[in-house]
Amino acid sequence: MSEIPAKATESEDPSDGARAGVAGDSAVAGATGGAMGDAMTRPRGDARTELTNTPWGGTPAGASGDARPRTTGASTGSPTGDPTGTGTDAGADIGTDIGADMRRATAKSPGGPRGGASVEPSVEPSVEPSGEPLGDAMWQSSPPGSIYDYIKVASFSIGADGLVDQWSLRAEQLFGISPERALGMDPIEAFFEPDQRERGQRKMAEILDGREWTGVVPFRMPAAEDGGPGDEGLAEVYVMPTTTEDGERAAVCIVVDVRTLRSIETDLAASQAIFGQSPFGFLLIDTDLRVRRANKRFASVFGGNVESHRGRTVHDYLPRSEAERVAATLRRVLETGDSITDMHVTGFIPGSDERRHWSINLYRVHSGSGRPIGIAWLGTDITSRRAAAREAAAARRNLALLNEAGARIGNSLDLETTARELLDVVVPGFCDLATVDLYQGLLAGDETPRALADGSAELRRVAFASAVSDAPFIGGPAPVAVGAVHHYPFNSPCADALRTARPQRVPAEDGGLIQSTLAVPMVAHDTVVGLAQFSRTKGSEPFGDRDRALAVELAARAAVCIDNARLYRREHERALILQRSLLPPGDPEASGLDIACRYLPGNAATEVGGDWFDVIELPGHRTALVVGDVMGRGLRAAVAMGELRTAVRTLALLDLEPAEVLSALDEIARGLGTPGGVQQATRAARQPRDADLSEVYLATCVYAVYDSVTRRCTFANAGHLPPVLVEPGESALMLDVPPGMPLGVGGEPFEEVEVELPEGALLALYTDGLVESRDHPLDEGLQAFVGALTDPSRPLEDVCDHVLNTLDTHHGEDDIALLMARVQGLPADSVGDWTLPREPRSVGRAREYARTQLTAWDLEPLVDTTELLVSELVTNALRYGEGEIRLRLLLDRTLVCEVWDAGLVQPRRRRARDTDEGGRGLQLVGLLSAAWGSRRTPAGKTVWFELPLPDGGTPLTDPAEALLSLF
Repeated sequence: MSEIPAKATESEDPSDGARAGVAGDSAVAGATGGAMGDAMTRPRGDARTELTNTPWGGTPAGASGDARPRTTGASTGSPTGDPTGTGTDAGADIGTDIGADMRRATAKSPGGPRGGASVEPSVEPSVEPSGEPLGDAMWQSSPPGSIYDYIKVASFSIGADGLVDQWSLRAEQLFGISPERALGMDPIEAFFEPDQRERGQRKMAEILDGREWTGVVPFRMPAAEDGGPGDEGLAEVYVMPTTTEDGERAAVCIVVDVRTLRSIETDLAASQAIFGQSPFGFLLIDTDLRVRRANKRFASVFGGNVESHRGRTVHDYLPRSEAERVAATLRRVLETGDSITDMHVTGFIPGSDERRHWSINLYRVHSGSGRPIGIAWLGTDITSRRAAAREAAAARRNLALLNEAGARIGNSLDLETTARELLDVVVPGFCDLATVDLYQGLLAGDETPRALADGSAELRRVAFASAVSDAPFIGGPAPVAVGAVHHYPFNSPCADALRTARPQRVPAEDGGLIQSTLAVPMVAHDTVVGLAQFSRTKGSEPFGDRDRALAVELAARAAVCIDNARLYRREHERALILQRSLLPPGDPEASGLDIACRYLPGNAATEVGGDWFDVIELPGHRTALVVGDVMGRGLRAAVAMGELRTAVRTLALLDLEPAEVLSALDEIARGLGTPGGVQQATRAARQPRDADLSEVYLATCVYAVYDSVTRRCTFANAGHLPPVLVEPGESALMLDVPPGMPLGVGGEPFEEVEVELPEGALLALYTDGLVESRDHPLDEGLQAFVGALTDPSRPLEDVCDHVLNTLDTHHGEDDIALLMARVQGLPADSVGDWTLPREPRSVGRAREYARTQLTAWDLEPLVDTTELLVSELVTNALRYGEGEIRLRLLLDRTLVCEVWDAGLVQPRRRRARDTDEGGRGLQLVGLLSAAWGSRRTPAGKTVWFELPLPDGGTPLTDPAEALLSLF
């Protein structure tokens, strides 16, 4: 063990040594507690100088023969480094502790003191500087929390034989050796390394020879009782010679743990750094919740110097309510010892009205003995951080609101629904009350509302939402009901917002519920479509600039969606009007058929389709039934459907066969997508090029011609769904009609199928919207449709309603067209049919047949006209036709007369000159009949005319006047 150099001096008088030893005990403790950083090794002269300054007021070594120290009273003030500031006398503590410890250690010794030095102090009344005695107060134990609870000071004595004969309790605590083990132990052998023991024995001899010695000595604890190695340590040792009662030399040793002193020195430096250099406010609050110490940072914030804050409470710094909360927290920390982390405190600093925010950390402070002595307060100003956090939170909230608006606004193409979606987003997340007004002209379909420039145009309240009550405008203007039409005064902020397209603040009414309102114009594509008002009630935060920008963004998003919905509604209504105008008006009628039809357009969320149906009356009480579907939606599909429907009606009047009609329609459909028409489309089809599918019009169509006389129906299909037939007493079945290619594809002929329909049979034509949807495949839909036609005998209107209610017709994905016809053929007694030979007598015979048949039908008013027209047609057949002649009269809702022959030349009406003897027969037919015409047949041609029945309300033309009008 290396020994730190120390200086040893020899006392001239043993009694001086004894006095110096005891006095040195006090001096070391006082010096240790006061200096904390002085040199560990001092010359004897320095030690004696310190002894003169001890709080005991005793004499230096050699000044008195009394070896017992005398006390003169408690020291005023606290020794340096005393964290509690209790003002405990260090000298009195050390003397009392040493004496008490050594008495207890001696009492524990089995044999008592072995002639060692007696250092027990005498109990004498001490005197203050005023001369008044203190009694026994100085000899009581120091209260907990003194400096000696932190400094490890111990004492023991060495007898004349160099062995320990007294061992204090503090020595037991420092070295970890019990008195029973320590008494009689050689300190050199116990604490020194083997290579240092010889030198230690020489020093011990010098000490027992009457020399004082002081120094810093590294030592090793004696081996533990379990045989383990002892710990190493570093101690500052004061050794003072004494004399036993027998006059033998002995020594008293005062030991201080150097490492503890260095730790305290470090703690003191850290404490000074906290109080002097810390950028955070620091307070030390005592058990009375008063400030004992404040650092410079705290004083710079709340004014004054550090000392001016001593004795203050939290009520001197914070508002009353906040101070009460903080005081209650301080008491809880003091009572429970639970620390508080990041407690937010709000208050004001002197000379400023700005509200400040601090983050406070509190923890209880203890003395060395563990007694609570106060609370440490560490505060950080977080005002700017709170402001930044509020800004960030507001930005996140606004972004979340915009994201929600993007997800929820515009899901519908309905104007009112879109306005309500805006209010669902902003109430109550952004405001407490909100309304949406839209221009009445825009809702009515006008392109530019009147009086838009001055902001006074009529508006309709389309949506309102409130998060507070049913009567939101207490103290303000009368509320406007949803759906009501109103306008704002010219000088009002709302009219100004509409006029300038800029948001305006609406002043709050005195005594009202609302404290802040924003009137935000709804601008879409540089056009103001309405006004949105956002209001916050009293108690909420008024609208700021950030709220204003957010309101403008929300209103703009809703305005774009509303304008899109408005444009879609306009296009949808126009397409629907066009489509309905192209469908048969009212309930169509046909000879020999009972007709019922249904048309269901797609809902408001889908575009108008190109579905259509038609019922066309043909000559000879025949009827053409048509159902078609143009592929696509919108106005373009509706226009294409109108063109095809017009073409179908034109081709039907030519009395072409169904396959010929579809072939002509195919050519027309191919020409719809080509600017040059059919011929240009035909030439372009021969040139290899990539087809522009956007310009190709495709359609499906089924065309059927029903003859009420024969009850035969001829079908031709162009890629459409098959017709469904329900015969009386039979199950419904789909007719096997070759589907062919859709119209517009071209290049393929169409086939015809002729079917005889029994009386009372039910025929159904339909489009794919009836039987197909995303949830139901086509096959399932067809089977469901066939299964729904179980009772064809019911009224036809009821059958249509039953089909629509049974099938999934509310999917809104496509239009639905349904055409149903029940067969009611002409009775046999309503048909007159005769064959005439090619001879002149057949003309008279034809007149006679007609007169007889009309008389049987009680149509005498038509006899003269019919005879005249029949005579004219039979004469033309004899002169210009071929083969035998056939005369047929048909009675239904009108009277039809047909003359058949085998000639292929069609009659042509011409205007005869005044000098011509002939050429006026067909003119006469046109004048006397309601309609006339001719058509080709497989065996030749047929010329016909039609007369209204006498009770039909149509006046009959006088034959004499018609004849005179020809000349």
